[in-house]
Amino acid sequence: MKNTEKFIPLPADYLRSLPAPTIKRRIALNLYELLVLFGVLALTFLVPHLLIGVLLEVTAPSSLLMAHIYLVLAFYFSWYWTRTGQTLAMQTWRIQLVSEDGKILQRSQALMRYAIGSLWLIPAAIMLFLAIRLDQSVSMGTHVSIIFFFMTLFFWPLTALLDRKNRQALPDRWAKTRLVQLPSLIPHPISSGKE
Repeated sequence: MKNTEKFIPLPADYLRSLPAPTIKRRIALNLYELLVLFGVLALTFLVPHLLIGVLLEVTAPSSLLMAHIYLVLAFYFSWYWTRTGQTLAMQTWRIQLVSEDGKILQRSQALMRYAIGSLWLIPAAIMLFLAIRLDQSVSMGTHVSIIFFFMTLFFWPLTALLDRKNRQALPDRWAKTRLVQLPSLIPHPISSGKE
């Protein structure tokens, strides 16, 4: 017999009964998630493209680079959401993503949640276009940074205020998922067991 780490999901009825996380916790979660994603992208995006650039002396078109980032992040989020319902940042802040009935997401639902969650790119692109048109003296990088952080850190979390009853943000309502706040008494979702 060997020790293995095995995911033990909490009962769906219990998860369904938990409250939604506060706006402050959502913003803190998003900030921490961005920090984790910098590491994920450094390993899965920068390293391969730097090697290709150095070894083959070519640079991929920007559309291919953006598609690569989008797919890497889709894999990252759907992998965690379908395994435990929590990314690394969600584990730290004790927040879990579940379906409306309290179960761990299926792959199709996780991908739907990711696609809907990335719709913030549309208002961000509109804001970027308007910002560049109104103030051409500031670099595009400055505009992108400000808009990117505003949209991911504040805009999506604040949409939970539109749902007074369940306090779920737009991506969760549209994807039929819920963010729930786990109590501090519940142990980490991965526990040691024996097979």
